[in-house]
Amino acid sequence: MDEEETAPVARTYSDAEAAVDRARHVALRRSMSIWTMLIVAVLGIFVVRALPIPALALVVGGACGVLNALTTMYASERLLETQRVGGFVISSFLRIGLFGIVPVAFAAIGPWWSMAWYFAGFFLPLALYAIGVSRADQRN
Repeated sequence: MDEEETAPVARTYSDAEAAVDRARHVALRRSMSIWTMLIVAVLGIFVVRALPIPALALVVGGACGVLNALTTMYASERLLETQRVGGFVISSFLRIGLFGIVPVAFAAIGPWWSMAWYFAGFFLPLALYAIGVSRADQRN
């Protein structure tokens, strides 16, 4: 082994900076969850009379999207803490299986294009989180 490979890495990220970033992350998660559920609920109520199954798919997609985003973030944080890949992989397969079955159910019981409404709700939290991160980074 080279001496360069075993040399300790100089830390340039302080604990205070990490605490600020962690607080920002928690606030963005909370904001993403609230805004997603608010948006899908309002849109769902707005179209429920004309399109009941797609409206339900949108709301369920939003709830599943929030749940998926939060569990993915939690699993990623645990992966960083424990350095154990196995648990992360298993949880990923479970999330893919669970959240992949739901849109198929909507396509089976309603119009096939209800899946699109589900996916719109499902990916809304990720879009809102990305927008929040972008705005937070622009402020800094």
